[in-house]
Amino acid sequence: VQLVESGGGSVQAGVSLTLSCVGSGYMFSSCGMGWYRQTPGKERDLVASITSPGTPTYRDSMQGRFTISRDNVKETLYLQMNNLRTEDTGVYYCAACGTSGARRYWGQGTQVTVS
Repeated sequence: VQLVESGGGSVQAGVSLTLSCVGSGYMFSSCGMGWYRQTPGKERDLVASITSPGTPTYRDSMQGRFTISRDNVKETLYLQMNNLRTEDTGVYYCAACGTSGARRYWGQGTQVTVS
């Protein structure tokens, strides 16, 4: 199983970024997935999740600014992040299968730095 994130970077506050996560080695379309964020000294927190059919759920502070989506044909998960804030800085991880609180598979993470 592999989950490979991309799209992170260093940006100014107020701009947009889209993260991508390509999954392989498992039944992508059958699994719920999520994006998680970790900052130094803190636990990894759920940012947004999406069911296998495509129903999204967001952390309250991301509602309206972030959009999670998936393309089951391309086996890719996305996170569109608009109007980025400094507090959005962190390492963003893609995860698949299991539940929102206990994902089975994890990517290596992609750094997002907002200044």
